[in-house]
Amino acid sequence: MLVLTRRIDETILIDGQIEIQILKVKGNTVRLGIKAPRDVKVLRGELAPFGIAEMTVELASVISPTPASFVAQAG
Repeated sequence: MLVLTRRIDETILIDGQIEIQILKVKGNTVRLGIKAPRDVKVLRGELAPFGIAEMTVELASVISPTPASFVAQAG
């Protein structure tokens, strides 16, 4: 596992196409913004075992103002 330190508004770029930005830190909660191609599934780790990846991606694409970006909220 790679461990990085980031500050608010700093980003992490994965494979040149997935960008993760630190939006807000409040106590022990971190709000992240994630920009990824539509074909990349993005969901919270605790939801993966329940097999709801398809629903999460579909919902995110409807809610997201930019089709290629998904915003994940911690908490």
